[in-house]
Amino acid sequence: MTRMRHDKIEWQNVRLVPILHNRMEFATEVRRQFEEFRPDHVAIEYPSTLKEKILQGIKRLPYLSVVHYEESDGTFIYLLLEPSDGQIEAARLALENNIPIHFIDRDTEGYPLDPSPMPDPYALTKIGHFIFCQAYLRKHRDDPRSLEDRLREKTTAYHLQQLSRKGERILFVGGLYHLPGLIEMLNQPQQTEVIGRRHRKGVGLAHLHRDSSREIMSEMPFLAAKYEKSRSSRDGEPPDRLEANSQVIMTSRQNYWKNNKEELSRSQVRVLNRFARNYALVSGGLVPSFYQLIVAARGAADDNFAYEVWDKGSNYPWQTENPGLPVLRLS
Repeated sequence: MTRMRHDKIEWQNVRLVPILHNRMEFATEVRRQFEEFRPDHVAIEYPSTLKEKILQGIKRLPYLSVVHYEESDGTFIYLLLEPSDGQIEAARLALENNIPIHFIDRDTEGYPLDPSPMPDPYALTKIGHFIFCQAYLRKHRDDPRSLEDRLREKTTAYHLQQLSRKGERILFVGGLYHLPGLIEMLNQPQQTEVIGRRHRKGVGLAHLHRDSSREIMSEMPFLAAKYEKSRSSRDGEPPDRLEANSQVIMTSRQNYWKNNKEELSRSQVRVLNRFARNYALVSGGLVPSFYQLIVAARGAADDNFAYEVWDKGSNYPWQTENPGLPVLRLS
């Protein structure tokens, strides 16, 4: 049976670390649990059909890579590999520690984007990962599951049960959305693997163009860069989202004076912070997003200051003129 106690979610010798994808606080939590659990194997919620290219891209970090392929109906899929994603972090840690990595999701085409609201990831820093997941599970345990979701969860559960037979410690990182269904499937013997695609043709890897890194990263690039730097620093202290926003505003004030010879007053900064906070709250968030920060900057000052905020916040410093891969522009 799956156990949820002592701030851990475990099934037999498998530690489950549910995440919100591409959110820095969850990548930080993956690092913490990896160090605490010391796994013998790492399993992540990606299909094995993409394993070669995803691992190739992860090894290029902090340079940004995009795994891309075409589905049977002609739809092009682009998967950006970001340092602030929990699954990417788990795979990096496994590579750095010479631990086997298992890609155990089902290769699914036409999977819809889920617009369901999720709690603000910043809550993790106040209530902890376990309570966050426990609250989600209580609310969504009995939600209806689509056929594709059930097939994916059965596939993941099958592989975790197979891996667990050796008795070694398994760390699994996957989406929080699938936690209720995965727990249900783990508590039932999965005798056979769900039929699915074993190979995929035409999977490619490209380097993300600098201009695109300013536009399509899930986290504010400035925050993602701070997280990347924290991985290699001696103290390893992860960044705080609120502090990162404040640093962007502070540097933008300096650049605003340097480039426009205009100074942002303290009262304008207070207006900006209040506007951004309220904007976040009415949209269900605890901390303003990068977009909300830019809108607040424009409202508190003008377009020139909003530009400075965008320019600082959207800067991802690791770039190269010779990536050794095709360069991809995405908007």
